[in-house]
Amino acid sequence: MATAIVRSAKNFRNLHQRFYFHTLLTKCRPPIPSPTIADNIQHRALPLIQQAIPFGIGFQSFVADQRFSSTSTTTGTVQSGHSKPNSEGGDKSGDSNQSKSDTGKPIRGGPISWLSFLLLALTGAGIIWYYDKEKEQHIEEINSASQAVKQGPSVGKAAIGGPFKLINHDGKNVTEKDFLGKWTVIYFGFTHCPDICPDELQKLAAAVDKIKENSGIDIVPAFISVDPERDTVEQVREYVKEFHPKLIGLTGSPDEIRNIARAYRVYYMKTAEEDSDYLVDHSIVMYLMSPKMEFVKFFGKNNDVNSLADGIIKEIKQYKR
Repeated sequence: MATAIVRSAKNFRNLHQRFYFHTLLTKCRPPIPSPTIADNIQHRALPLIQQAIPFGIGFQSFVADQRFSSTSTTTGTVQSGHSKPNSEGGDKSGDSNQSKSDTGKPIRGGPISWLSFLLLALTGAGIIWYYDKEKEQHIEEINSASQAVKQGPSVGKAAIGGPFKLINHDGKNVTEKDFLGKWTVIYFGFTHCPDICPDELQKLAAAVDKIKENSGIDIVPAFISVDPERDTVEQVREYVKEFHPKLIGLTGSPDEIRNIARAYRVYYMKTAEEDSDYLVDHSIVMYLMSPKMEFVKFFGKNNDVNSLADGIIKEIKQYKR
């Protein structure tokens, strides 16, 4: 019986110690604050904000502001839980502290402000205005320059032609005076020319006949060789017979050919030479000369028979006015 009583006393003593230590721990443990309303709103609204706001356009600053405000709210809640406002002065001091904290809080705007947008617009408008002004000034300068050229004096006739002394295909000496009183078309070439010279002389012969048929004007065609070393009088005679009966062939010494080519601004030069077979590179131009043996106009390779005949007739009619 005594043993049972002693055992019951020990059990009661242990139970009392456990209850005492549990009560002591409960009193010493700090209270766990419950989540605030701001925390709940932040955790629920943050995923929606991340979906609505594109990444990189103010999102990081938005999240930072939310974290800063939630931290401030939590801190204020904890402080209000531990401290009890006893007077109206405490409330005023709390309001003043809150206003100070709000004043020091950084405010971040968008990436482009209204001031920068206004400056950008003004700069663009200034550039456009400057470009239009320079364009108008440039156009005015061109117009004034063209009017000045039109109102200027005539520059006169081209310095083409002059006296010469050559030999015709009959072996007779001729000069520019032998062509006075006649409309003459002169072509420079050489008898060994493979294709260009024959084509141009055929075109000239057809244009001479066409001019005679359409207007009744007699044209004297003349062929002057730029290859005096091979184009002898006999060679030139046989050559001109193949194109037109009125075609006059002229040749001469190298110095005489050089002088007349310089007077008529004709370019010619030998190309690759193999033994006695070579070609001569030369200008492909026909010169229309007046009855005074003055230069009127030149016609290039781009003219066909019709345009050549019509161009010569037109120049002759304008010359007679």
